[in-house]
Amino acid sequence: MYILAPSILAADFKKLGEEIETVDKAGAQYIHIDVMDGDFVPSISFGMPVISSVRSVTKKVFDVHLMISNPERYLEEFAAAGADIITVHAEACKHLDGTIAQIKEKGLKAGVALNPATPLSTLEYILDKVDMILIMTVNPGFGGQTYLESCTEKIKQLRNMIQDRHLSVDIEVDGGIKQSNIRKIIDAGANVIVAGSSVFGADTQKNVQDFLNILGAVTK
Repeated sequence: MYILAPSILAADFKKLGEEIETVDKAGAQYIHIDVMDGDFVPSISFGMPVISSVRSVTKKVFDVHLMISNPERYLEEFAAAGADIITVHAEACKHLDGTIAQIKEKGLKAGVALNPATPLSTLEYILDKVDMILIMTVNPGFGGQTYLESCTEKIKQLRNMIQDRHLSVDIEVDGGIKQSNIRKIIDAGANVIVAGSSVFGADTQKNVQDFLNILGAVTK
């Protein structure tokens, strides 16, 4: 199943609730929420209070991507704020296996994110324990970056790893995703598509529908 996850990092914050309602009604399945701490990545975005405040706006899946150091410190709070999926960076966790277990214990889906330069071998002993792997296709920290072409092969290799082990693990991609490059990313093996600046803008509803039309055409 192909899933569109608009990243609210690119939304208009002065009307964030309305922006989320727009992508919800247009058919997006997930709401992607990038949490940045100014330590693991240079930028600071938003945290639990913002997530809590918009949770009532939609029933869609809150796909919370923690770009923060030592994320295990805040798992309880993000769960309480309304996260459905919590994705942590392998590079940010002292004990990745334990962090995954903590997420699962809260009844949530667990994801692990890899930066562009982080090898897939990092997943060797945890791949069967997660629901989703997020392949960063830009270096994390800022929106509006250009897709790194080298990541396409990485997506292919990850899909092969998952298939070889007969696992059911989603592959999410985040960074520089546009309507012009989404097809090759899907062909490589991704099925959860994060898009920010290419969704939110002059005609957000149309942008969502155009993305979904591409994904629907692939499904057929």
